[in-house]
Amino acid sequence: MGPSAEAPAPELVSSGFALEVADAPLLHEGLNLADLAHLLVLAEAGVVPSDAAARVLAAVLEVHRSVPADRFPYDPAHGDAYNSREAFFVERIGDDAGWLHAGRPRREAGRIALRIHLRRLVAGLVAGAAAFAESVAELAEAHADTVMPDQTYLQQAQPSTFGHYVLTFAYPAIRDADRLLAAGDWVNRSPGGAGCVNGSRLGLDRDRTAALLGFDGLIAHTRDAMWQTDGLIDLLATSASLVSNLSKLAEDLEIWDSQEFDFVELAGPYTRASVLMPQKRNPYALSIVRGAAGVLIGRLSGFLAVVKTPSARTDNLIFAYGEIPRSLELAGKVTRLMAGVVATLRVHPDRMWESLQSGFSQATDLAEFVMQACGVDYRTAYVVVGAAVRRAAARGLRGVDLTAGMLEEAAEQRLGRRLDLSGRDLTEVLDPRAIVATRCSPGGAAPEVVRKMAWECRDEGARIHAEAARRLAWYDEAEAALVRAAEQAAAR
Repeated sequence: MGPSAEAPAPELVSSGFALEVADAPLLHEGLNLADLAHLLVLAEAGVVPSDAAARVLAAVLEVHRSVPADRFPYDPAHGDAYNSREAFFVERIGDDAGWLHAGRPRREAGRIALRIHLRRLVAGLVAGAAAFAESVAELAEAHADTVMPDQTYLQQAQPSTFGHYVLTFAYPAIRDADRLLAAGDWVNRSPGGAGCVNGSRLGLDRDRTAALLGFDGLIAHTRDAMWQTDGLIDLLATSASLVSNLSKLAEDLEIWDSQEFDFVELAGPYTRASVLMPQKRNPYALSIVRGAAGVLIGRLSGFLAVVKTPSARTDNLIFAYGEIPRSLELAGKVTRLMAGVVATLRVHPDRMWESLQSGFSQATDLAEFVMQACGVDYRTAYVVVGAAVRRAAARGLRGVDLTAGMLEEAAEQRLGRRLDLSGRDLTEVLDPRAIVATRCSPGGAAPEVVRKMAWECRDEGARIHAEAARRLAWYDEAEAALVRAAEQAAAR
């Protein structure tokens, strides 16, 4: 059948082509680099005459140096970004621009450009996750001794420390950062030289293309190189996981930043005042994080729906060119935002202690004491303590007000017998600080354990930060070396 002799339908231009061109700025730099590497490999293989290669390289280098994405004439009337670039180069250097097509479909240039753009976004997001984990570790170390009522279902559960609580969010961030590093390894593999589906008869050096572009190696199978999407799903899923972890913390902090709790206070730069109610200062940054988590979950679901097509279809990656980079950009922004929230968070230890003293978070420890001191099973001790708590609460008392006599009364009521607790001093059993000090097993809330975990998380964050920086430096070095090689070839 061949290409249509008719112009594209205006509806196609305004929908499909316009969608692709809208994403062209994200791919612009990568497309320049992909063109330079392809031309160098063609010239080295003797496929393109050296004088023609020099002219095309010079034209691409001019765009790379002097024409940013927002000034390049990407026009949906031409088709996608690749077609706009073809029209641009043909206008300037004539048929020599046609060498860019040799042994390469448009999709190869796009796939390379996407990976070049993504690898930097991934490294940036990894650095953001590391910075968040490091901020959490510093906050946890500073508040390893800050006793608070840990909560489940917004109810007091057991005495803990704020340092122990907040470390809950460092570990998932570190794990997600490591997952992103692994996803970055997937991203930094070259589809270059794969041809259309079955390779190329031109015998282009795929390893050379990969090396020029700073990729760590090849995607082995040529058809897979053009159509794989599993790594993109990994990127979206891990980004959604990372931001969902941040959203959980944001949910808690929004509640605790309220006048009703007053456990913490967001620094002023992360809040926004009500324009009507002068008494309100809203934790606006937390709303951004929570909303971003929902957006990323939606994008993951949408992309999964798109990529279920039969093999070798373009629709999944047409949408990927925009959706994946923008998702990583959003995840990076809110991760850095949450790192700032944590680094500047003000904690109110006195208010946490006041709340802890007003409740019955000691009940579990008291039940275990009764179990051990009286030689009864835990369920029996649980029933007795639960009854004593209910009666004390009805009288307006607190957990620290419980006495052995109250436990005996509850035992007689529920069990029909006493437990021989009369006269026992429960002060140590009911002291929240003493309770926390007993949690000295690995992972516990005892201050010395929390400090050790905070140091470990800080070290892990530094390790991940260093790896992200190393990768970004390598990408800079490889891309600069490619441009230098193209400049030398263009000058011959």
